[in-house]
Formats: sequence, structure tokens, C-alpha cells
Amino acid sequence: MARLLSKEEIRRILQSRFENDDCTRLNEIPKPSSLKDIAKASKRIVHAMQKGERIAIVGDYDVDGVISSVILSQFFDDLHVSYSLVIPNRFTDGYGLNPEIVAKLDAQVIITVDNGISALEAAQICKEQGIDLIITDHHNVPEVLPEAYAIVNPKQEDCCFPHCEICGAQVAWYLVAALKEELGIEYDLSSFLDLLCIAIMADMMELVGMNRVMVKKGIIELNRSKRPAFEAIRQYYGKATFESDDISFLIAPLINSSGRMEDAMFSYEFIKSKNVNEALKLLEYIVSLNEARKDEERLLFEATLPFVKEDENIIVVWGEEWHEGIVGIVASRLSKRFKKPAIVFSIRDDKAKGSARGVGGVNILELIRAQEKFLIGYGGHKGAAGVSIEVHHLPYFKEKLVEASSMLSKEELEVDDDLLGEISADQIDFELLEILENQEPYGQKNPKPSFLLRDIVVKVDRLIGKEGQHLKLILQDGNNALEALFFNYDVKVRQGDRIDVLFTLSRNDYRGLVTPQLMIKQIIKK
Repeated sequence: MARLLSKEEIRRILQSRFENDDCTRLNEIPKPSSLKDIAKASKRIVHAMQKGERIAIVGDYDVDGVISSVILSQFFDDLHVSYSLVIPNRFTDGYGLNPEIVAKLDAQVIITVDNGISALEAAQICKEQGIDLIITDHHNVPEVLPEAYAIVNPKQEDCCFPHCEICGAQVAWYLVAALKEELGIEYDLSSFLDLLCIAIMADMMELVGMNRVMVKKGIIELNRSKRPAFEAIRQYYGKATFESDDISFLIAPLINSSGRMEDAMFSYEFIKSKNVNEALKLLEYIVSLNEARKDEERLLFEATLPFVKEDENIIVVWGEEWHEGIVGIVASRLSKRFKKPAIVFSIRDDKAKGSARGVGGVNILELIRAQEKFLIGYGGHKGAAGVSIEVHHLPYFKEKLVEASSMLSKEELEVDDDLLGEISADQIDFELLEILENQEPYGQKNPKPSFLLRDIVVKVDRLIGKEGQHLKLILQDGNNALEALFFNYDVKVRQGDRIDVLFTLSRNDYRGLVTPQLMIKQIIKK
């Protein structure tokens, strides 16, 4: 039998994750001046503000893009600067700045937030038309850069910013900081921390260093926030306080759902609501979109299952007119369920647009990049990517990826940064919960720890959820009874079964009584 971890060992392992952090307080984060082109960008924008030139903001339809748009537009609102704003529609516009969007905008200066680093054609048109294009982005930099007036992206090779893994909203926030300095005005930059913590977590940035500091402080500010949007969420869901899990499993999916299902402008307007009544009306509609998203996701996930092949190290599936807003979530569910990278494509006309998710130590972006000669476009990072391809290339693309992934080792596929070790049932108590909560927020580079509990008896089993798709268990070991939830369960268990359980721990606060609750990731039947 493996040696059981003690609580002190758990505390020490978790604290060691941050030993090398060079940024542990908000006043230690890098200065705006360390970002390449930010001075050039801010000077040009301030000139446009002062001369009354026509300014346009172009955002993106995910959480990071919506929040980036809110941050920059809120700054302009506060300074009474007029601007136009476009958040591209996933279904009619596609991703990012493109020639059609440029044609729609009557602007002398266009500022992109959370997109633009691949907008070669749009940048060329801006140049020809005398429009100064300022790109602020955080995505991987292609070999050929757009010909823009200024590019603010920490991933540029000659950029001195020390933390390249920041999200688009952070880059937009840094632009606001540079504009404040250029204008020589007082402006409370910390007023955006409530939004920044959501964008950082939703975009799965590494939660170490400056990102960890900003999220920790941001969650405090989120709970103090007077934004009507957050007050509406509190009222609607009966929340006294928000915790990091509320961002991951409630707030971010809500903000994301309008862009996935219809139009991200609903979420943009929701976050910028002027009063709680207005926010509640928008929230009700967004909640309905999120419920529709869950239904679509379940149906599409089930439709992909027959195409999953056990003997292949990657899942590549496609279907006619599969919902483009859902393919990313389904790819994520497939990769978690089968422990292999997954790409899900939606075919429309002669083109396929896909979302990819990595797993373990696999770099999904590099697997895709190796086949770029067949692709219309791609982008993203190690864990998640977007890709588009002509339909007739799909079978060959899949064949090449299956071939490449066959070289992946079992270790690469099964690297589980989350598994801390094995513990006993009597260690699962309020003290352990406190040790784990002290190391929040969890995310990339600080994964929520998983534990292994061996040979425990199922005392009660019950199906819950609208479709009975979730499993609620009471597990018994001697005098220790533990409550456990298994969302979208994939193993059936019955009362009396002895099982091994891989799980994370969460707080169950029921009528003021706080108890630890197991969130099951995997069940191994004996």
C-alpha cells in the first residue's frame, strides 16, 4: 500500500509551488513601459482623444475579449471620449479584425483588444486607407506580423515585459495605465481588478506570479464591487460572496454563453449595466442562453462518442453544422473523459472550423502547427487552440495528427499535475479544507490538488440533475461518512460497492454548516 500524505506534507507541497514567484504584491507587477510599443500606442490614442478623431475598438466574443472591451470603453466613457465598438459575432463575422469589419467602421484609429496579432489582411487595408491600427493582444505571434501603427503584445520577441503569459484584458488594462500616464491624470486602475480576475481565470492563464497576485486581490474587489452586473448575479443565485470556483463555474460560463450561442454584445452590455434592474433583465436572457448551451453541449458530446477510437492517441471528429459555439466545450469534455487531446470541427459549406484541447504534457498548438500547410488559419496556446481548414483536407489532417500523436508517450498523455497523492478518509475534514483554501486561487500552474482514496464503500447512491446525469454518493469508511458528487458520471456504482476514488475537495455550505465535499474525477470499481 502507498504511503499516505499527511496534512503538513500537503501544506508544504502546495506552498512550494510559489517559491520562485518574483511578484508577490500588487506594487511589484511590471510597469507599462516594459511593454513594446505601448508608449507609441498611448501617444497616438491621446492625440486622437484630444483632436476629436474617430476611434473604434474591436474586441472578441469570449470572456477575455468582452472584458477587454469593457475596460477600454469604460475608460473612454469616464473621460467622455466618443468611440465606436465592435465585438465580432462568432457566426457571422468569425474571429478578430477582418476586412469586412474595417469596411464597416468609420474610424481614423482602430484599437484591437484580445485579437489582431494575425490580422494581416485587415492591417494592410488600414494602412492603404490611412487608418492607424493599434493592436493589443496576447496570443502567440505569427512569423509575419501585421503592418500596424503599434503592436502591444508581451509575446513579441523584442518585448521586455517579464511575464508573457498574461491575458488580453491585462494588456488592455496596461494600455489604460499608459494612457493615464500620458494624459497626466488621476484614475483608479484598481477599479478594474474585479473584472481582471475573471478574465485571467476564464482564459486559463498561469496562476503564479503577477497573475496570482491580481486574481487574489481581484476576488476581494469582486466581493466589494458595486457593479450592477455582479449585484444581479448575487441576487439571482442567492450568493453572499464570490469565491474562485464561482468565477470558473458560474460567472465565466455566463459571460461566455452569449458569444457562444448568439452575440457577445449581450454580455458586454450586461457588465456595463447602469442599474440592477437593467442587469437582472439581461442576466435572465443570458441564463436562458447558458441553459440552451448546456443542452446543445450534451447532445453534441453524445454525437461525438461513436467516432472516438481507443487505439488512437488523439480524437479528431467533425460533423455538418455542429454548433460552432459549443465545439470547444465538447473538445474539453472529450479530452478529460478519454485523457487524450481532442479537436472537434463544425462543417459549414466547404470549410471546417474547429476547437482543440490538449491534455497532460501534450502541446496541442504544436501538433496543429506541424500541419499548417493544410490550414486556412490557426492560433491559441499549448492547452487550447482554434483551427480552420477546407473540408477536403480533413481526412488527411486527421491521419497526420493520429500518426504524430502515436509517438506520444503514456507519460505525456497521463501527466497529472493535479494528483498530490493518497490520503485516508479520516484526514478529510475542515482542517484539510482550510489548508486547501489558503492556497487558492487554483488554475494553470497551480492546479486544484486531486487525492486518491482507496477501498471505500458506497453507502448511498442517487442520480441527480435534470437528466439524471450526475451522481451523488455517501461514502463510508469505518466511522467516516463522506458526501461526494460526480458530474456527468461515466461509471455506474451501487450501494455496497467498494471503490477507489480520484477527487478534489470543495466546501459545501448548507444552511451555515460547512462540510468538505468530494468532487469525483474518476471512479475505479474493485
